Amino acid sequence: MKRELARRGTFPSIGRWNPFDEIRDTQDHLNQMFRGLVPGFEIAGGKSLAPLVDVREEDDKLVVTMDIPGVDKKDVDLRISDNIIEISAKCSRESETEEEGYVQKERTYSSFSRTVSLPSNVTEEGAKAKLEDGVLTVTLPKTEIEERPRIEIE
Repeated sequence: MKRELARRGTFPSIGRWNPFDEIRDTQDHLNQMFRGLVPGFEIAGGKSLAPLVDVREEDDKLVVTMDIPGVDKKDVDLRISDNIIEISAKCSRESETEEEGYVQKERTYSSFSRTVSLPSNVTEEGAKAKLEDGVLTVTLPKTEIEERPRIEIE
């Protein structure tokens, strides 16, 4: 904030110009732009796009929800192992605009993968997944942790 005020001349400049401040300001500006372009997605450290995940714990199940607009259910892959869920998807789009004198074709391809640790042990037996209106909802039944046999030390 102080850098921006100093640049506009509304705050007296203190110290010398640092090119790394400019780089950080530019990165912040680009992150803001991308947040506006891809609603429902978070830029994690400015490096990758990943949808946000909500995990809700109920009496006998966990409900995992994720906003993934524009993704077809055939392009989503769900995997459960121990108390971890991995959700990955691919999305591709093609658009064509034809105006007088030229044709413009654009293709976009994106993919993501999220791995989330769950607060309870779950089982895939009886699990349900639904993708409706761009919202993925996965319901996972909780399972009891089996008592591990104790080994006595001699």
